[in-house]
Formats: sequence, C-alpha cells, structure tokens
Amino acid sequence: MDQAQVRAFVAAVDAGHFGRAAAALSISQQALSKRIARLEAELGVRLLNRGVGGVTLTAAGSRFLDPARRLLAAGEAAAAAARQEERPLRLDTWGHLFLPVRTVRAALRLVPDLPVEPGQARDLAAAVSALVREEIDAGFGRVHPEGVTGDRLVHRLVRLEPVDAVLNADHELASRHALPPAELSGGTLVFPAAGERLDFLTRFADAFGITARSYGANLGLRHLLDRVRADRRAFTVLPAEVTGPAAGVVTIPLADPVPLYAWSLVWRGDDQHPLLPALLDAFAAAGRDARWLEYRPGADWLPGPDATTVPTVL
Repeated sequence: MDQAQVRAFVAAVDAGHFGRAAAALSISQQALSKRIARLEAELGVRLLNRGVGGVTLTAAGSRFLDPARRLLAAGEAAAAAARQEERPLRLDTWGHLFLPVRTVRAALRLVPDLPVEPGQARDLAAAVSALVREEIDAGFGRVHPEGVTGDRLVHRLVRLEPVDAVLNADHELASRHALPPAELSGGTLVFPAAGERLDFLTRFADAFGITARSYGANLGLRHLLDRVRADRRAFTVLPAEVTGPAAGVVTIPLADPVPLYAWSLVWRGDDQHPLLPALLDAFAAAGRDARWLEYRPGADWLPGPDATTVPTVL
C-alpha cells in the first residue's frame, strides 16, 4: 500500500479540509485529492465524503482510519531503525480553539534544541488512542480524570489558565468591568462544538446555573464569535490571550470566583524515549517561572475532578 496515499487520507481527516491538509503536507490540493482517489480505487471503497464545509469519514473510512495510522507509524519506525536515527519526540495537542500551542511554545523556548515533532489530535480520546497505539509520545490539552483510565498512562497538570467571558456587545452585562460567573445565568452559553466533547464548558454551565446552551460545529474562532454576535443574549468563555479586540463582542474578566482551565500533559509511563524527561522538565520550569499553577481555593473555580488533583501537583 502506498504510504503517501495513506498519509494524504489521514491528513485530510485530521484537518477536515483538503486545502489545509495539502498545506500541511506541502503539496497541492489537486495532488492530495488524486492520492486519496487512487487509494479509494485500490481499496474499492469510498473513504471520505466531500462537501462544501470540508470532508467527513464514510463508514469504510472510519474502519480504515486506525489501521492507517498504525501503518504510518510502523513505516516511520522501520525507516528510523534502518537509518539508526533517534526520532523526534512526538507531541500532539488538542483543544485548538483555546490555542494550546501558546503554552507548548513557552515551555519549548527553554529547550530550543529539543527535537519535538508537533501534531494535532481531535480531542482527548483521540490523543489517548494514539498514545496507546504508540504513535505519539505525549499529548497536551485538557485531561479530565474520566478521560484517562488504566495503569499505562500518566498525566500531570501543568497550567491553570483563567478564562474570560466574551459577550455580544449588546448583552445587558456588556458594560461591566468584571463579572461573577453566576450573573451569566440569564444568557445563552455558546459551545464551539457538541457538548459531550467539551466537559469544561458543560461543568461550568452546570456549576453556575446556565441552562440556555447553544451547540454547533467547530469551525474555528471566527465562526464561534459570529454566533455570539448573532444573539444579544449570547456569550462564550475563552482564555484572555485568545480573543483580543473583535468587533461586535466584548471581553470581560470573570471573578468571584475566577474560572480556571486546566492544561495537562499525558504520556505512557513505559515510554523509553530519551527526550521525554527533558520535555517534562521544560514544562515544569516554565510553570514555575510564569506561576502557572497558582490556585486559590474559594477565590478560583475548577471543575470538581480537577480541583482534587491540584494539591497533589503543587
């Protein structure tokens, strides 16, 4: 099986769009499309549905995806073994709307020569699956306790980041300088994706009595803000560094308590990659320098499962 064709298929799935996948592989969109078409012809099944909004997996594509990832990982391992090379450490991130690369970049500045190969996972479940299959060495994103089970995986809290409210500019609370989260209970919380994949927002809404919730496809930050602009009662929550000034919305700090978004690393406890300790040390050092793990019980808010982990990490 042609690995270039398989790689094109996996890239299209991960990006959700032929153009972005082609850019990630440094090939033309036409070349990417031809590779996937040849793969489908060889297999005799359609793997992807093409649409205006991007691509989605067919039933056959869903069955093919995990074996395809294993095939690529095996090919990379075989090539590295033949060349007797020490491969880069593979680190996947998720929670892309909250820009996890900001934190990763800050940690890696402390070890600029550390060979890290970044990637993207759809969510925690996808990253855990890739770790178990030994396709990646570590993951970075929100690791809620229920998402990591078994004795093989280890996770460590590395950053607690305050989130702000992003409100429609005509929202009745838009003129406030700061807001207790409970005062948002009369508005509509806009989720960037389905609720079951966003446990932080779901727990936040449950904790502060926010019953009106709007779900939709995750089409990026601009689309999320457009949805907030479309409803004067609408708001969402994002880290302060993510939004910046934007027309039609206002960003207001949340206080009393301050909600914190927990970022964690997760890796296999039995991973023998020689660079993994250096990566863990870099995140720990960056956290100490920037005071990423400051937590004030009573003044700050974390979802219950996250709050129970903080004392063991500090």
